[in-house]
Amino acid sequence: MSHGFLKGKVMNKKDITEIKRRFTKEGASFSRLTGCYVNSNKEKILNFRDTFLNLSDEEIFRYLEIAKKCMSGKLMNNLLDLEFTQTAEEEDGPQGKLLKILKSGLDDDDILNEFYDSIIMSYDKPDNYLILLYKDAYDIPLKTKDNIALDDSVDVYEYIICAICPVDLSKQVLGFDEDDSRFEALKRDWVVGLPESAFTFPCFSERASDIHHCLIYTKDTKSPHTELWEDVLGLKSEFTSAQKCSLFTDMVASTAPGDEDEKMDTVLTVQKNISDFVTLEKQKKEDNEEAITLSGDDAASILEDSGFSEDDAKLISEKYDEYFENSLPQAEELIDSHIMKNGELKLEKKALQNKVVELNRQMEEAGLKTNDALPPILLRVPDQSREDVMTTFIDGKRCLVIPINDIDEAVINGEKIDLE
Repeated sequence: MSHGFLKGKVMNKKDITEIKRRFTKEGASFSRLTGCYVNSNKEKILNFRDTFLNLSDEEIFRYLEIAKKCMSGKLMNNLLDLEFTQTAEEEDGPQGKLLKILKSGLDDDDILNEFYDSIIMSYDKPDNYLILLYKDAYDIPLKTKDNIALDDSVDVYEYIICAICPVDLSKQVLGFDEDDSRFEALKRDWVVGLPESAFTFPCFSERASDIHHCLIYTKDTKSPHTELWEDVLGLKSEFTSAQKCSLFTDMVASTAPGDEDEKMDTVLTVQKNISDFVTLEKQKKEDNEEAITLSGDDAASILEDSGFSEDDAKLISEKYDEYFENSLPQAEELIDSHIMKNGELKLEKKALQNKVVELNRQMEEAGLKTNDALPPILLRVPDQSREDVMTTFIDGKRCLVIPINDIDEAVINGEKIDLE
């Protein structure tokens, strides 16, 4: 097992995919699976240990589904590569305990129970849940410059995956009893869901093991279980992309003048200007994949362009620097797709309303509409045919006569009529 410290390197999408793609019935090489079932009173109900490949196919597929979820989602949002604190790397710190779990191959009950207890003590969840631990060893194949895997092995990456899964009662459903020929309520069972929190240790960065970092998974990106990262694992916590975006949006909205609608209009303007900032910065860079961070000065400039006064822009940028002093956000993390989408719909609606107002004005000027109601007949004809429109009596009925020379079709009450 390689313990080389890859300073400044974090797991990227390519690293994650290389590990995750092996989580199939044919490709999985997990040696051990252990678990601890905890009830809502924080009591251990069951501890178990299994040889992974001895499980039934149905169980293997389900456990693989959970393992895949632990390495799924968007980097910097659902997935965070976090570094251990200096204290955590001391001899009896959380990192050392994880190394002991890894070295034991999940076969030491004392070590496992101590780990389970640390989670149960800190994890803030009032419901039942299941703690799962997977152990794996991956022979890292040598790859050519063309990314072709060779038979030779570079190293062995040994790692564990820990998943914390909710355990809930299944929904109440009706089933058909063939013996009694009747429908009846089926028994509800406790069902294990997909993980809400998880981690992989050590990280797999640049195709090598990195014991100084841990890959975190969180289902809830707005309110993650940071107590797992900080208290149990001793990691340097970071904001998710969703948290960064929410914090920045709150800063802007709370400082923007006006009522609620005006504040949201200002927020939308800021969002659009950040998007333009990203576009311009990418045009300046040769590598479009390079991350574009947003400094406090950049934020102040964008805010002033969005209508904020220099003092208000400075105030927000100072808060910005305070919140993100340890790690500046990437500009794209601060773009809220929902705000942008809702803003576009709002602008489309406003433009449509303006068109209706303008059309009404034109109709009033033409005498086709009063403030009370539309006339019973609303007619639009080519300018050259206007003088030819007249009224006459046909079969004793007063009629409006419209010449239709060179006109092939018309629309009456919204229905298209062929005049040929």
